[in-house]
Amino acid sequence: MKKIAALLLIVSLMIPVTTSAAPTPGSEVVWNVQTDQKLIALTFDDGPNPVYTPQILDLLKQYQAKATFFVLGKRVKMYPAIAIREVNEGHEIANHTFDHHFLKNYPPERIVEEIRQTQEVIFDITEQMPSVFRPPGGFYNDALLQSMKEDKLTVVMWSWYQDTKDWKKPGADKIVQTVLGNVHNGDIILFHDLEGDCSQTVEALKRILPELQQRGYQFLTVSDLIAKTRK
Repeated sequence: MKKIAALLLIVSLMIPVTTSAAPTPGSEVVWNVQTDQKLIALTFDDGPNPVYTPQILDLLKQYQAKATFFVLGKRVKMYPAIAIREVNEGHEIANHTFDHHFLKNYPPERIVEEIRQTQEVIFDITEQMPSVFRPPGGFYNDALLQSMKEDKLTVVMWSWYQDTKDWKKPGADKIVQTVLGNVHNGDIILFHDLEGDCSQTVEALKRILPELQQRGYQFLTVSDLIAKTRK
């Protein structure tokens, strides 16, 4: 009975990913920011990838763009040099758990353990302590939000219309269309540098970055975007 009660409590706390174009007033979760300035944040989940993350970093450097990498602790341990490069080149390294477990399938306390483990791994390797966290799959609940508040981690999602779904390999054209056709000031754009083939993401960035730059957009890390637009 205790197990059933605990399960019901977890289910009752579950908050589904919403499709709001902006954070709900008083929300503890950042989806995008309100600004009249041409500022956006590029984010990359699930890396580092030994083949494609360096290519992404090369492109970002070419266009003087800063980004936020929501890394997995296990992959930072596998590819520490790439994580160090991300930090050294002025990008933000952020927490995406150790092993990418979804909260809907995993107890909140275990997720919190993974998050804290990843904080330690990232700090040990890069000497940077992340201040931003993104839950795998976008699943979170009240218990997780409270833990992140206690750990002084800002929970950041993405602009709902800027989910490129590049992990599905929809084609570079589709990725480009998603970003360029919907871009607004204060957007947080979701890409992936996950394990496997990310060539479509790289090809799309070769077109997205110069076009957005030509439109006058400035690429900031998530933390800088929030800081610059916070009243």
